[in-house]
Amino acid sequence: MIVQNQALDATDIKLPWRQKFGWATGDFAQNLIYTTISTYLLFFYTNVYGLPAADAATMFLIVRLIDAINDPIVGTFIDKHTTRFGKYRGYLLYMGLPLAVLAMLCFYVPDFSQVGKLVYAYVTYVGLSVIYTTVNIPYGSLNAAMTRNNKELVSMSSIRMFLANMGSLTVSFGVPVCVKLFSGGYYSGQASKMGWFLTMIVYGIAGALVLVFCFSQSTERIHMPADTEASVSVKDLFHQLKINQPLRVLAIFFIITFGLMSVVNSVGAYYMTYNAHNAGLMQWYNLLGTLPAFLTVPITPWLNRKLGTQVLMQGSLFVIIVGFLIMFMVPATNITWTFIGRTIEAAGVTLATGFQWALVPQVITYGEWKTGKRENGIVNAIVGFFFKFGMALGGVIPGYVLAAYGFAANHQQTARSLFGIRMTTTIIPIIVTILAMIVFAFYRLTDEKIERMNAEISQQPADKD
Repeated sequence: MIVQNQALDATDIKLPWRQKFGWATGDFAQNLIYTTISTYLLFFYTNVYGLPAADAATMFLIVRLIDAINDPIVGTFIDKHTTRFGKYRGYLLYMGLPLAVLAMLCFYVPDFSQVGKLVYAYVTYVGLSVIYTTVNIPYGSLNAAMTRNNKELVSMSSIRMFLANMGSLTVSFGVPVCVKLFSGGYYSGQASKMGWFLTMIVYGIAGALVLVFCFSQSTERIHMPADTEASVSVKDLFHQLKINQPLRVLAIFFIITFGLMSVVNSVGAYYMTYNAHNAGLMQWYNLLGTLPAFLTVPITPWLNRKLGTQVLMQGSLFVIIVGFLIMFMVPATNITWTFIGRTIEAAGVTLATGFQWALVPQVITYGEWKTGKRENGIVNAIVGFFFKFGMALGGVIPGYVLAAYGFAANHQQTARSLFGIRMTTTIIPIIVTILAMIVFAFYRLTDEKIERMNAEISQQPADKD
């Protein structure tokens, strides 16, 4: 069924660079906060806050189960309501400060009993995740409300991922430096707790201010008709999953790729500290996880035009495997080859995870072509949940593996616990990447198909069964 929508000439709209850049800064802002959470929160909980690894892993898992309930509700609410600043933009203004405050509280160590600290960790982390949803879903929906032009959307995604990786770089390299600066040279143990809190204050405030800038630079051009808006409900989420095969594939792919990235990033602090015996190199190891993006992201649109969606994605996944194989075959103490492997796998990861965001508007268009509803919020709620679930695996998988292999924070590690860290850093990611290659083989949309769908949507004034 195809229904004519408002602003269908938006297929041809070319946005000024200022607006594309302004919108893209939103991911820089979110990464200042959420990448800090996904990369360092597990390490903070085990080595500073004092939680057992298994307790922290269980909490990460429970929070994602809460998201399974919360995300569809938020996505439906957003698609059914419009703020005074537009359907999506207003949330960047309203929710940026609460997001920053909850992030700060996650890195505060209260003077409570062990049970009290566990409860406090649950409350703050659940609160952060709920608030993050009210920022991430509207932000992710905003680009599809600015234009239908697929080339513009790929261009916007490239700028977005460049700035997202700038945010990740600021986190991966800057957080350890700031923590040591604020805590007198410590990043682990009780002596570092104020350093972590002050660091998150800096990053949280910066993130909130950049979200305000993103709000000020974005303009919504494609609007959902009032009758369609009123008919949106939570059940549309399940309907989208039922009829939108590309969305199902992409959602599963999001879990795998962001789970892969999050696991590798979160275990990096342990790998450098205990396996490489060189904690001082942690920020450089993390930096190499982001640095290749400044080469891969700018050339993504060109690679997409030359290679096509499938070849580009499968090629990037193959590069990931090569990098992890190098890291697996050399000891962690061989810093040169460890860093070479890290750089190669990071090049593949940044290319794959950056490009897949450009595919979200494609599955939104496919859903509109099938149902007549351009449900940006619903689709981004689905993608957002799977994205967050994948990011949470950075705490779940390493947490349970570390616990199973007898990890003890701030102590000399056994050969068994060192193998657990090494396995989580190399072997598990290789297996996960192979799974990602299999899953993405089922993604059938191409740029040409999307252009034909947009043309049909534009030309059909009435329902078509």
